[in-house]
Amino acid sequence: MQAWAGGNRLLYGTEANSKPAILCVIRQARTRPDRPPRPRSRCAILSTCAFPYRTIFPSCSASAVFPSLHERADLTYFDTLPAGEDALIDRINLSEIVLNLRASSRFTARVFEACPQLRLLSIWGTGTDHVDLDAAARHEIDIATTPGVSARSIAEHTLGLLLSVARRIPELDRATRSGQWPRGSGVQLYGKTCGVIGYGAIGQRFAQLAAAIGMQVKAWTLHPERHPHMDFSPLEEIYETCDVISLHLRLCPETTGMIGASQLASMKPNAILLNTARGAIVDEAALIDALTTSRIAGAGLDVFTTEPLPQDHKLLSLPNVVLTPHCAGITPQALEAGLRIAVENIWDWEEENT
Repeated sequence: MQAWAGGNRLLYGTEANSKPAILCVIRQARTRPDRPPRPRSRCAILSTCAFPYRTIFPSCSASAVFPSLHERADLTYFDTLPAGEDALIDRINLSEIVLNLRASSRFTARVFEACPQLRLLSIWGTGTDHVDLDAAARHEIDIATTPGVSARSIAEHTLGLLLSVARRIPELDRATRSGQWPRGSGVQLYGKTCGVIGYGAIGQRFAQLAAAIGMQVKAWTLHPERHPHMDFSPLEEIYETCDVISLHLRLCPETTGMIGASQLASMKPNAILLNTARGAIVDEAALIDALTTSRIAGAGLDVFTTEPLPQDHKLLSLPNVVLTPHCAGITPQALEAGLRIAVENIWDWEEENT
């Protein structure tokens, strides 16, 4: 059973949430011979990422979950980003269910107001910072997510970013391809200290990977009560003492701009900052300044304040940064698992609301 929000239900299992967390138990499907067949629902599938999922699957419909969904609902499939809010409304305003495969489209109060038939937004992924949850509650629209489904993929990607920055792998690759033969000058991570900020499923998995390569791990969380046997460190200690700082937080008012000029100034000159969470957690201008002036050694970033990155963005010209296009959680295994859970959430929701 997964996490739900909307109506009087709040997101469960968040790393950062300004509201109390409440678990809404969804009943398991069961046979009711006396119940008439439910009419087929209309479901819009939004593959709202900057590139089609066909770059990973031959087609998104190749997923094993779509035949079962098609058997029970009338589907409309979109594999491109809508041009804007009006285009999003045009795509979903006749649907009772929306299956959203990425967080690129924003479900605002105006979108919910313009879609009176919408009853469920089933999201592949954990974040709901692109959804106006208060508006969803007002319009009695439920929101389902798939928490933790990409934790392993994101943690592995974070480790990849760390190794790429520390060992200068992209730079050495380019030099080798151009005919140079530079001597390595990377940093060995064994024995270094890694600070993990955010200790949900992703943060915990990355902490395991960091420990596995011999790093000492310090961690901080907004919710230490969920880990009564874990010894967490103060944020200030992590900023001041860690050689690597990795962010694994949900974007919310408490975490927006959490890493700013003051925090960056307190970090060690050899520090590497990793962000595979949300771009707005970091003050991007302050980060660019810290990287440009060598206040910190480098950064590995999968998320940004504006996505896709504008072609004239300053980050693109910095040699001590490794960048990826918000793809840390996008692997065939994570996609398929997330799609399966997102569709199961639809069946659970229909069972509860029949």
